[in-house]
Amino acid sequence: MTSPDAAPSADADTAPSLTFADLGLGDAVLKALRDVGYETPSAIQAATIPTLLAGRDVVGLAQTGTGKTAAFALPIVDRLDAAQKTPQALVLAPTRELALQVCEAFEKYAAHLRGVHVLPVYGGQAYGVQLSALRRGVHVVVGTPGRIMDHLAKGTLDLSALKYLVLDEADEMLKMGFAEDVETILAETPVDKQVALFSATMPPAIRRIAQQHLRDAEEITVRTTTTTSANTTQRYLVVSYAQKVDALTRILEVENFDGLIVFVRTKNETEALAEKLRARGYSAAAISGDVAQAQRERTVNQLKAGKLDILVATDVAARGLDVDRISHVVNFDIPVDTESYVHRIGRTGRAGRSGAAISFITPRERRLLDAIEKATRQPLTEMRLPSVEDINTTRLARFDDAITTALGQTDRIAEFRDIVAHYVEHHDVAELDVAAALALVAQGDTPLLLSEEEERAARAEERRARDARPDRDGGASRGGAGDDARGERRPRRDTGSFAKYRIEVGRRHRVEPRQIVGAIANEGGLGRDDFGAIQILSDFSIVELPADLSPAVLKKLAGTRISGKLIEIQPDRGRPGKRRHERG
Repeated sequence: MTSPDAAPSADADTAPSLTFADLGLGDAVLKALRDVGYETPSAIQAATIPTLLAGRDVVGLAQTGTGKTAAFALPIVDRLDAAQKTPQALVLAPTRELALQVCEAFEKYAAHLRGVHVLPVYGGQAYGVQLSALRRGVHVVVGTPGRIMDHLAKGTLDLSALKYLVLDEADEMLKMGFAEDVETILAETPVDKQVALFSATMPPAIRRIAQQHLRDAEEITVRTTTTTSANTTQRYLVVSYAQKVDALTRILEVENFDGLIVFVRTKNETEALAEKLRARGYSAAAISGDVAQAQRERTVNQLKAGKLDILVATDVAARGLDVDRISHVVNFDIPVDTESYVHRIGRTGRAGRSGAAISFITPRERRLLDAIEKATRQPLTEMRLPSVEDINTTRLARFDDAITTALGQTDRIAEFRDIVAHYVEHHDVAELDVAAALALVAQGDTPLLLSEEEERAARAEERRARDARPDRDGGASRGGAGDDARGERRPRRDTGSFAKYRIEVGRRHRVEPRQIVGAIANEGGLGRDDFGAIQILSDFSIVELPADLSPAVLKKLAGTRISGKLIEIQPDRGRPGKRRHERG
């Protein structure tokens, strides 16, 4: 592999002067690119496409949203042999959403190539659909490691004639525990295939895979002046947890948004918040890891079609989601790591479009804001809570627009004019009063304008949040185990109510406490206060969890995997001698 010092690099913020025709792509692919409106390649595309067309392996280091899908898909499509019915290209992606997105991209780029078939392969979809497509013959398979492994085990996926292999978002696949699956899949592929590996970062594990499975690879790095899109404005609002729903409602009133994603930390909160938004008159839906794949796809399609305006989602559920309508992202719960922040706001401001990101920060979470600004090298602008005057001005403007639109319907207006004239004549009431009464009927029980009492209550809550806010220059308090996922203080669980549980992953599986907490919390619906001490030993780990865990939660946790291995959770039976030995 080419050394990093000699690796080609490009500035992602500088538009290349090349066109796609200059990169060596064929006429059919260029025609497809014209159909979708692509004119000039991005930095990663300009650097990668000629290298892949020349047959060399590639390691591409680029952030999400830089156009890396086209960077590997276009050269593959350009060289497909439509006569070969066994898979020629395999793309491994960490999530179902990303696999579907990549699959759609391949289909767009192959639009003018007759007989080319692309198949998405992921968990949650019936095997029958995938098996029948594989029997008919496919040219490109895009899938998640787990389902690809299943097909290899069943003998239903033949990779013996594979020519091209892509590892997309390789660092994400390793974080999600797919390292062993990826190694197994790579071992099932021909030695002389061409490999492209794309990753936002280059941890040692990714470096090892590149050195072991890529031959004379060219490393291409896309330099960015920031890890977030320059097209996305980034703001934050200091709020208490109790104020968040009201703050979100006010922001939705005054922001001119098209499609919007609201991010929360846990899957339990997605539906709860979506229900609160629906109760306030917004078309909102929730997606999380618990939602069936068919329902997830229906929800995303509704968002694309404009039948749905707000999506409440967790990080995992929204990975790979690319919808043109998404103009705003709201971090209802600020993420605890900067990479998640970048991925979240990467859902807007894509492909040259403008976007907006708004993050709610509780007073105890100020240190997370500092970490985000440091990592992204971009300051976030503090915004104020929209006032009653702001909301009333917006409501009146919309009311005016509705009247103007109605006045344009001259035929229907004439009919109602006669009705109003009849009422005025028989009841001796001024026309202006009748118009006001009709507006009241149309408005219903909900007041058109907010009252000053509501404004005073909101401002009092905002002052309490500001008074509790730590000083930004170093007075930020550190959240301990008693700070929950929302940044609020909860009563600390009595240590006597914990019990020790053994899980069958340890140091040799390269697990970290955060992976254990994340996996168990997500699967079991637990919070930070539900975790006590965590001991990571050589072959297993001991985790303190609530002593009153229900059998239903333990059953859920039984199928949890960390680093690709079942944790096989069970109450710890002791074995102190062995534990002292392993600790030593």
